[in-house]
Amino acid sequence: MEDYAYILDYLPQGHPDRKTFRREPIAYGLGDYEFKLLELTPHDNAILNIGEKAYIGKDLEQRDKILHVKRRVNYIDLTAAAQAELPYVVEEIITKEMERFIRFFNDAQAITTRLHMLELLPGLGKKTMWNILEERKIRPFDSFEDLCDRVSTIHHPPEKILAKRIIQEMEDTHQKYHLFLKRS
Repeated sequence: MEDYAYILDYLPQGHPDRKTFRREPIAYGLGDYEFKLLELTPHDNAILNIGEKAYIGKDLEQRDKILHVKRRVNYIDLTAAAQAELPYVVEEIITKEMERFIRFFNDAQAITTRLHMLELLPGLGKKTMWNILEERKIRPFDSFEDLCDRVSTIHHPPEKILAKRIIQEMEDTHQKYHLFLKRS
């Protein structure tokens, strides 16, 4: 269960696709740990900003902005603004929790005899995968900067690579392998 969510979009007048008499303020958020996409009901007096981190956990007294989590949604249910904001928020989460994600590069294993978890990252091929595996044998990576310095074949910042993969898993729920999201 998520304790915090980053606000992707806030609709104080309600969703325009819903009938007028059923409209209520809603927000779309992204859980900061399991990357769950959520539809949230804010408190009446709450002012939400895009990209803001809001508490959505079990302690109701701590929920100063969000009244409750209405439901879990899919990527296609998000507004266009929420979809546009998503890559920036995912990158921010990855940057703030670098230790968690650098562990992925240090611990990634083979899925089958012909496919490694690292190969599922966009832009990483066999050559880069082998470079990462050789370098981590010498010593584990301690930061994204260390990873980029030691593996010269990584052409994009690791945060962007990981964010792309996470969003791919959100967009296509029928993917065979999930690295960061749990299957729903």
